[in-house]
Amino acid sequence: MDYAQLLQRWQGGDLDRWVQLLPAQLEQGLSHQRYGDLARWLQALADLPDIPVERIDLNTSRVGACSAITPSDSTLQTLREALMGLHPWRKGPYELFGQLIDTEWRSDWKWDRLAPGLDNLQDRRVLDVGCGSGYHCWRMRGAGAAEVIGIDPTPLFVVQFWALQKYLQQSAVWVLPAGIEQVPAKLHAFDTVFSMGVLYHRRSPIDHLQELRDCLRPGGQLVLETLVIEGAAGQVLVPEGRYARMGNVWFLPSCDTLLGWLRKLGLRDAKVIDVGYTSTEEQRATDWMRFHSLANFLDPDDTSKTIEGYPAPRRAVITAHAPGRWTQREEQSS
Repeated sequence: MDYAQLLQRWQGGDLDRWVQLLPAQLEQGLSHQRYGDLARWLQALADLPDIPVERIDLNTSRVGACSAITPSDSTLQTLREALMGLHPWRKGPYELFGQLIDTEWRSDWKWDRLAPGLDNLQDRRVLDVGCGSGYHCWRMRGAGAAEVIGIDPTPLFVVQFWALQKYLQQSAVWVLPAGIEQVPAKLHAFDTVFSMGVLYHRRSPIDHLQELRDCLRPGGQLVLETLVIEGAAGQVLVPEGRYARMGNVWFLPSCDTLLGWLRKLGLRDAKVIDVGYTSTEEQRATDWMRFHSLANFLDPDDTSKTIEGYPAPRRAVITAHAPGRWTQREEQSS
């Protein structure tokens, strides 16, 4: 997992403040002392077989790679065992040389819902907050983004990204072992910022939205996906205890409430792109994620409610723009 190319690329530019902090962040985020399973995950990464890549697919539901020559059965078995060593796989799906990684989430469905609301990603620098293994990062690159930076504090997801990167070979896509707190304040360096499935985990949603806004260049686009409730402006659900068996869910606003928060922070053109309930076809247990999933989090007698009695998970995609006028970077247009 070599970040030297990224560190060199960022030096002296508008991400130079971050590059000064990044070596220490990488060391902390991938610390063997902090994460006892890291050695096992890195061994799985090392066990991945070398397979020549003929075609890379970034614009299909199954992000992946294929070879001109069908790998041997033993090579494919080695591939499967190494990838299984990185269980659980949450976001996807992926397909490598005919091996489907059937992840817990059909993240391609989410992409299909939000894509119509995106500003053209061509030649943009993108930040994906809470990216997991980077599924949407690959899709953003496939849509033309010049550079995609995913951040996620879970080291397993970072190792999964590097397992995929072995075959997808995208020097413009990176996943860093970091959270939004590690991004320098008021960086204003990204043309598009995604935050999907993060807001409801934050104790202060307003602070999170402000952090996202401050990552954007003037006129840049924020793409926000989060849990919401039905209701009027001002309505917010603050679960007592767990929500859908998650202990770290703090605020579930109505769409109108969330739009109001964005306007209060000075973001403009805030609008709802999509809203709907999550189905057990979109989020479910598979061979690649064998733990409990959405079906186990809903009331078995009334699936319109969580096991705790709250409204079932309802998700919205909302976009907005930072103040100012967006202009294409000179280095991208030259």
